Amino acid sequence: MNGLMVVGFAIAFFATAYLVYGRWLVKTWGVDPLAKTPAHQLEDGKDYTPASKFTVFADQFSSIAGAGPITGPIIAAMFGWLPALLWLLIGGVFFGAVQDFTALYASVKNQGKSMGMLIEEYVGKTGRRLFLLFCWLFTLLVIAAFADIVANTFNGFAKDGSLAVPNASAASISMLYIFVAIAFGFFIRKFQPKEGVKLAVGFVLFLAMMATGIAFPMYFDASVWRYVVFGYCFVASVLPMWLLMQPRDYLSSFLLLGMLAGAIIGVLVANPTINMPAFVGFEVKGLSLFPILFITVACGAVSGFHSLVSSGTSSKTIDNEKDMLSVGYGAMLVESLLGVVALVIVCSAATDGVLPSGTPFQTFAGAVGGFFMMFGLPKHVAVCFMTMCVSALAMTTIDSVARIGRMSLQELFAPEEGTEMGPVAKFFSNTYVSTTVTLILAYMLCLAGYMNIWPLFGAANQLLSALVLIALAVFLRTTGRKGWMLYVPMTFMFLVTMSALVLSVMGIYNKLGTDSFVFMVDGLQLIIALALMTLAVLVVEHCGLELFGSKHKEPEEEEHEPVASV
Repeated sequence: MNGLMVVGFAIAFFATAYLVYGRWLVKTWGVDPLAKTPAHQLEDGKDYTPASKFTVFADQFSSIAGAGPITGPIIAAMFGWLPALLWLLIGGVFFGAVQDFTALYASVKNQGKSMGMLIEEYVGKTGRRLFLLFCWLFTLLVIAAFADIVANTFNGFAKDGSLAVPNASAASISMLYIFVAIAFGFFIRKFQPKEGVKLAVGFVLFLAMMATGIAFPMYFDASVWRYVVFGYCFVASVLPMWLLMQPRDYLSSFLLLGMLAGAIIGVLVANPTINMPAFVGFEVKGLSLFPILFITVACGAVSGFHSLVSSGTSSKTIDNEKDMLSVGYGAMLVESLLGVVALVIVCSAATDGVLPSGTPFQTFAGAVGGFFMMFGLPKHVAVCFMTMCVSALAMTTIDSVARIGRMSLQELFAPEEGTEMGPVAKFFSNTYVSTTVTLILAYMLCLAGYMNIWPLFGAANQLLSALVLIALAVFLRTTGRKGWMLYVPMTFMFLVTMSALVLSVMGIYNKLGTDSFVFMVDGLQLIIALALMTLAVLVVEHCGLELFGSKHKEPEEEEHEPVASV
């Protein structure tokens, strides 16, 4: 199969979906370009800060485009490239993009409230607490998995003790990104430059950081970088959005979009042939296509974590309601396209139906690095750039999820309206305490290693998507909006992920041994898995009763103002 045809079809499919289905959702639910968004209504200089459409898009895309769109499709290729491709296309358009946009839409229409607070608004207080506890436990898995990925990516030493220069250079660039982002944030805050000026300054800073990082690599092992990454998560969680996360994600977007552009141009120039079978079978290596495919290909098709970003951070920075389509729906489609490109590139590098040895990251980075070399970029620079891109995918996820985890724990202990906050609630509601507790537990899970955490993370992530979709269906029904387009995705994802979680629990239980450390880490995973399953059933019960038993009310008139073009 010709890889160029697959990528070309995917681009056309996603573009059509954005222009037709995305705009139809906007017309069906209505947006008001004259309404004051939460970023303006509740501007506090910390979480609620209005930003340009591209800035919020960059923040959304950088936060949701973690390791998943590269790792998932490549692993799923064991069933053949066609099942993975179909799920990326169908899931991205009708599952993931709809979920992300609806979560952003619902939050913006409700003062930037997070998913947990939205559930309280439309389902009730019990549903809110159950969902927030589920979200908080889930964030522990995300932080642990991606922190381990970053720490190992930054490891400056190979297994034989030799220096791993690309890793060390990527680490150096990442550290520069943190400090330069803070300075860039102050620059934007003080001078409020036009978008073109901000883009030009950002691009110059990006080139300067790349050159400096490559020239001065930082050599530390994975254990040291693990501490550094968790320290960064703490700082990112407590600082104002405009000061670190927003400018860092803006600068990171040059890496991510540059990687995607390079990969697409490389496919156009090289015109590769996919050397993998289209379909291998419904069962491969003892794994069944259902449910494994649908939890393996997560972020590129649908991811519950995305809804936490849409409602937790992006909704608080949207400048105008008409920006929601490109931020919520558009960013997800770009991520799905990244998944398709990764699938095509790696399957094209296969030999006689066998993928190259190494991790999905290594295979993808090597292939795209080869494309950059075709354009005259030196091999060392190309490898450093791709290594940095991989780490950026994970780094821009864990800073967002650390902040979301902190906020979920704070909201969990927030008192009901009209009641005083007790000493325990006051303790856990403290920003620094909630951040510390979240990161300590995530660090304990991180010690189990990325590969041990990923199956549980994948299942929990997709289960979160099911819970979010049913909660959003309640919001649409309660406010008198059509919500039938969410019914199939939410039902399918719940059945898939509960099946996968049962398999995960069985796998973790069978691994429990006598070693005290292994028992502690695996035991913590088992407790979290069982808690997630229990909480999920309870959340579905509460949301289901509200969805099929509630009376709807008409949304306010100004919310039905359609936008002619978005």
